[in-house]
This record gives sequence, C-alpha cells and structure tokens, in this order.
Amino acid sequence: MTRHLITSALPYINGIKHLGNLIGSQLPADLFARYQRERGHEVLFLCATDEHGTPAELAAAKAGKPVDEYCAELHEVQARIAEGFRLSFDHFGRSSSPQNHKLTQHFAGRLFDMGLIEEVAEKQVYSNADKRYLPDRYIEGTCPNCGYDKARGDQCENCTKQLDPTDLIDPRSAISGSTDLEVRETKHLYLRQSKLRDTLDQWIDSKTGWPVLTTSIAKKWLHDGNGLQDRGITRDLDWGIPVKRGEADWPGMEGKVFYVWFDAPIEYIACAGEWAEAQGTDWERWWRTDKGADDVTYTQFMGKDNVPFHTLSFPATILGSEEPWKMVDHLKSFNYLNYDGGQFSTSQGRGIFMDQALEILPADYWRWWLLANCPETSDSEFTWEQFQQGVNKDLADVLGNFVSRVTKFCRSKFSEEVPAAGSYGPAEEALIADLQARLKRYEDLMDAREVRKSAAELRAIWVAGNEYLQSVAPWTTFKTDPDAAAAQIRLALNLINFYATLSAPFIPDAAASMRAAMHMTGDAVWPSDVQKALSELEPGHVFSVPEVLFAKITDEDREGWETRFAGGRAA
Repeated sequence: MTRHLITSALPYINGIKHLGNLIGSQLPADLFARYQRERGHEVLFLCATDEHGTPAELAAAKAGKPVDEYCAELHEVQARIAEGFRLSFDHFGRSSSPQNHKLTQHFAGRLFDMGLIEEVAEKQVYSNADKRYLPDRYIEGTCPNCGYDKARGDQCENCTKQLDPTDLIDPRSAISGSTDLEVRETKHLYLRQSKLRDTLDQWIDSKTGWPVLTTSIAKKWLHDGNGLQDRGITRDLDWGIPVKRGEADWPGMEGKVFYVWFDAPIEYIACAGEWAEAQGTDWERWWRTDKGADDVTYTQFMGKDNVPFHTLSFPATILGSEEPWKMVDHLKSFNYLNYDGGQFSTSQGRGIFMDQALEILPADYWRWWLLANCPETSDSEFTWEQFQQGVNKDLADVLGNFVSRVTKFCRSKFSEEVPAAGSYGPAEEALIADLQARLKRYEDLMDAREVRKSAAELRAIWVAGNEYLQSVAPWTTFKTDPDAAAAQIRLALNLINFYATLSAPFIPDAAASMRAAMHMTGDAVWPSDVQKALSELEPGHVFSVPEVLFAKITDEDREGWETRFAGGRAA
C-alpha cells in the first residue's frame, strides 16, 4: 500500500463555478483519488474555497452582505455542489480558517528570518470615493495605445498591451466609477523569489513525467525577459490574513493583509490541519518529511493559469523556509475547456454552471463526458452535439445497453440467479486474455494520470464485452444449446460486476447501481486477476434487473439546452 496526497486548485469564493473550472482541476483530481482508493492505497484528498482578495469583498458588497458571512454561505453552496458531482474530498476547507491564518503568518516570519522578505515603498492608486487602495485591475480608463475606453490598470484587453494604472487616460474606479483618484505612497512586503531562481530551476529539472504544459510555463516565468521577479505578498485590504511575523506584530504593516496568492496555496497544508482537527488525527505525517511524509506521493491538479503559482511561488515559500515540508511530486495541469465556439465566462454568464448542470442531468453524464474529453494536450471544446453523441454512444449504447440486455435475457430464459450450467470455452478464454491485457493498460494509464487515454481504454473494455456478446449470441445459442448459453450469460453477469469496479472512478453512481443490481455488498475489490474476477458471481447468486442506467439525450433536449445556455446565466 502506498500513500497519496492529492490536492485540487482552490475554487474562488465569488460565485458558482462553470464546467470549465470543474474539469480543470477538481474532477480529474477526484478521478485519481477514487482510483487510488480502489487499488487499496491510503489517500488524503484535499480542497478548499479560496476566500481572500478584492473580488470576494466586491462580491459580498454586491450581495449586500458582510464579507465573512458571504464567504461562509458560498462555501456551503460550493460544498453542496461538489457533493452533487460526487467529488470525494476527505476535507473541503476554507482559506480563511484559523489554521491558515496561523500557518501563513508562520511562513512569513520564517521567510523574513531567512532573508527572503523585504519591505518596499511603492506608489499605489487610492480612491477617495471608495476610501480604499485599488488593485491595478480595479482601475479602468482609456488605453494610450489603442484608445479602448475600458482598459484595466494592468492590461488592455483590446490590444493586450501591459499597462500601469498611471498610463491610463481618464482613469476611474471600476468599483464606483469615481475619478477622484490620487497616487499615494505605501509600503508592502515582497517575497524575494529572484534569489531562489536557481534552486527552483534545479527542482523543476529534477521532476520527470510532468506535462510539457507545466514545465514550459514554469521555465518561461523563470527565464524570459529579466527572469523570475520578486513579488508583493501584502495588500491594503480589510479582508484577509493580518500581516504578522509568526505570532508577533510586524511594525509598519499594521492594517495590511497577506495577498491572496501567498496565503491560498498554504491552505493546502492548513486544510490538512482542519481535516485532522475534525477527525481527531494527525496531519503532519502527510506534510512533514521529518514526521513520516517522506513516503507520500503528492499530486496537484490545476488549470494552466495556476501553474506559475504552483511551480514557482508556492515552492519558493516552501523551499525558502528551509523546513522539512513535503514538496509536490506530480503537477498535472490542464488547458482550457471552451464553450460552443467561444469561452466559458463567469462574468457574462456564458456556458453551463455546475448547479445548472446537475439540474438537468445526473452527475455521471457530466463526469464521463468531461473526463473523456478533458483538455490535456490542448484546449478542447464543449458543444451540445458532441455531449449528446458521447453520452448516447458511450454510456447508453455501450455500457447501459450491455447491462440491460444481459440481465433481462437471463431473467427471461433462466431466472434472476446466475445460471450454473455449461463451462467456458475458447471464446471466453480469449476474452479473459484480452481483458487482462487491457486492464494492465488501463492501470498504467490511470497511474500515469493520463485522463483521456484512461477513459478511452475503459470504453474499449466495455466494447470488448459487447463484441463478445454479439459474437456468441446467447439468445441464438439458447435455442440449440441452453447449457452453453448459460455459461455465456454467467460470464456476462460477472462482466457487469467487473465493469462496475473499473468504472467507479469515472461514474460512481452508475457503478454503485450496477453493484447493487448484482447484489454485491461491501467494498469492491480491485480485479487484478481477470479470470478470478469473472468467477466472483457464483452459480445461484441472486441479482436484479436494474432501472435504465443512462437515458439517451433527445434532439429536443439538446436544442432546448443550446438555447437556454447560449447567453446569460438563467436565474
């Protein structure tokens, strides 16, 4: 048995996430966690809501609620939706937790002691109307390069030119629209990442099996232009983790909080502390190499926009502390899932959001299609037509139809018990040998975190059973040799149980229904020996004919959803 620490990028608190967010981190992380548990390994799967920063404050203000109350409510909403998608977190925490406050302040103090934090005086825009400093992205104005009148203080979306707020013509607050702005001098803390560039470079080079997407982004940030830059870790905000040097106050930093990018990744560790406190167990054996974590395999899952923080900034925090923290072993990053010819957009309400998806179809439909089409090597696209085809062909026609045909035929010709007559012959032996080879490929792909290829191999395993059934045709065999048909159906019933176990990481609800129909109780045992697995349901074992596993998506359904989700988010 091995030990697997698995974390998914933290979803931001300001609202419900869309399907692109789901497939970019949480869902593939859940797939890997469920698979490792089924293989009998010890797993700690952690995630949390990312709750600090200006967007949280603005979202709370828009909702007319105190920010702490807003975050608490949205955490519960996101937790319920995650449960609806069967995301099997061992703990779904909060970056605003006391554990993260304490640990973030600890790291800041430690990094200061190591000479890796410095105080920097800088100029920042202050809005008198809003009575607050404005982050660059919350300042709007006219781009001096192209004349676009909604350019942000960090970049013009129209011409993509990098900007400073002072470059803008007629700048205004994106919060209130006020032009009553002034530039004030303020002091902030910077993490001296540049001092760790060589250390980070060597650490990344030591990793094997990382996606090219991950390493290419990391290397670009390390070496392009002037190389890795020092980065501010504090902000003039009310909501966040107060700046402290460990447990001590930080002179000159009164009223400031740590920048969200600094505290959010630390929540991975703090989340384990939250879990341990709730469970009455120990968390350091997962995170401290001096407390037993040296035998842990740590995998992170995230979208490509989060790669710089997880390959450079968070590792800089960990390595810079020179404390025995567990470092990530595998960093699995994903490209973007686009929506029907454009992009998913939270701000414009374009696309399908996680709560809406669960309103119209069960979780397994979404889990299967998203994982089978996830954007591993390039951006991929969701269209309703492709979704309909994938669900109908893979889930309804291949898997669902197999289960229905086998159980109904057995009930009509024998009984709702596994038939005893007959014995396996060359066709059955060939199928078992083929499935043994396919199972090994499936395991290798899952171990390698190759999501799309794993889905394709699983589907091929389902197809093999269908092809066997078509080849031996028990409904025809029964007319001349009922005993041979009994053996064929006995194998096919065992295939249903075999499929349930292999499919559970992808489609857990359907897998549970298949096992329940086969009257299997207790935890599933991974079927490493296919021949043994296909004898698990012995003659006389009782089963039930299940309800339809997967209903087909009709053209009418598809057309209605295309219209509903074309523009704005439905109320």
